[in-house]
Amino acid sequence: MNSRSRLYQRLAGAVLISTLAACATRQVGAPVVQAPGTATGSTSVAPGTPIPNNAPVVESLPVAPGYYRVKPGDTLYRIALDHGQNYRDIASWNNLSNADQIEVGQVLRVVPPPGQSATPMLPPSASAPVAASGSGAMTPPAAAPTPAPAPLNPSAPAAGTTISLVWPAQGKVVGTFNDSTNKGVNIVGTAGEPVVAAAAGKVVYAGNGLRGYGNLIIIKHNGTFLTAYAHNRTLLVKEGDVVSQGQKIAEMGNTDSSQVMLHFEVRRMGKPVDPMSYLPPK
Repeated sequence: MNSRSRLYQRLAGAVLISTLAACATRQVGAPVVQAPGTATGSTSVAPGTPIPNNAPVVESLPVAPGYYRVKPGDTLYRIALDHGQNYRDIASWNNLSNADQIEVGQVLRVVPPPGQSATPMLPPSASAPVAASGSGAMTPPAAAPTPAPAPLNPSAPAAGTTISLVWPAQGKVVGTFNDSTNKGVNIVGTAGEPVVAAAAGKVVYAGNGLRGYGNLIIIKHNGTFLTAYAHNRTLLVKEGDVVSQGQKIAEMGNTDSSQVMLHFEVRRMGKPVDPMSYLPPK
């Protein structure tokens, strides 16, 4: 073998060695990155800052009791309804300055922090507005000094194991509760028919921020029960109002609905339950 052939062989060997070295140091695939806020081997995520949307493994991990991780499509209003709370309370417990700014993966506290309590109930006689006969217009009570609400006792929140309701609207029931496609009952009627409070309580939501519910009113009755009134044409009460049982709170309509009707829900600790179990026979 002449000297030129030996030189070619040495050059080829050098190229082969450098190629193998490059392959040995090249990274194949994406590196595994530990998700923010978790420790190696962790099976849960501590509440805190929002979790990035590009960390799907974190979104599948459980959260501590009393907390909830935001899912795609969630709003603070729906989260509050599903947990039997006032959305303003949840915003306060999580230091949210804007109720419309929550992120997928964010872990939110949905129960009161230690030493605090949810929005207290006020006696309906203290400040309940009165509906004028026939017109549905709200007439304020006679001018008088408003009594201060009784001090709240955090150790004894109002809570009931049952509730007595009246029918929130007249009309035929065309949709009943089944816990999957209908979380309440549907009562058909004509536009403008009165919608009344099924029980005394405090309005914790009045607006149209929950998709699929249209113009919606949510009333908190005690520490256990909420009722919801959807698809209204007109809302006659506002958030913070205290209402009495049978008081006109809205006019029936078809907002976010294909027909004029009232969709009525009863929530026990945030979980939908069959309203027919609490309504009197018709």
